[in-house]
Amino acid sequence: MKVKEIMDKNFIGVDLNMTIVDASIKMESHKKFTTPVLDSKNTLIGWITSLDVTRGLRENHKYVKDIMHSTEEIVDLHQDEPARLAVLAAAQHKLVSIPVLDDDGKVVGVVRTFDIVKTLSKLYEIKVTNIFKAMSTELKGVSWDELMEASAIVTKRETGKRVTAKEYEQRIKNSTFGEAIWATGGLEKFFVGLIAIGELVIARKVAKARK
Repeated sequence: MKVKEIMDKNFIGVDLNMTIVDASIKMESHKKFTTPVLDSKNTLIGWITSLDVTRGLRENHKYVKDIMHSTEEIVDLHQDEPARLAVLAAAQHKLVSIPVLDDDGKVVGVVRTFDIVKTLSKLYEIKVTNIFKAMSTELKGVSWDELMEASAIVTKRETGKRVTAKEYEQRIKNSTFGEAIWATGGLEKFFVGLIAIGELVIARKVAKARK
């Protein structure tokens, strides 16, 4: 997934010579807390937030250019960069939104934390069954039943509780990716468990072939 797939294309921009009052009205009418400052060609030349607007009004500044952040201060993304970079940038720099640029430096969208959360929530709702089906496809020559049997064994190893292959299959049919992450204690543990299942099912397959 790329940045352009999660960005908001319906962004607004303001002009550096626009008054702060007019900028605040535009931002309020579109319910935007941040916005890029653009030239006539949509090239990014600055960035303002609602806090900048508040400060500007309090300090009696008049124009957007008096309160905007310069391009050197702005964290931006390219539309063809991996979407995960948007997540990392937002978390690292504690950003509400990030401008997205094309090859010419023109703003083509804005990634907002809302868009990131919305995308991640969709990923969290993926059924665990779908993940295992993809895993089964990648493990050439491994049947679904063999995968479930290995999963049941790994589950017993990790939890100490015995579970049959059928019970495990029913469990993942009723679980989402997000639920599985919380149940296993985090993303890393979830994927470590998948790796363990993959290693076991292959080892069992090889052992059967040698008999």
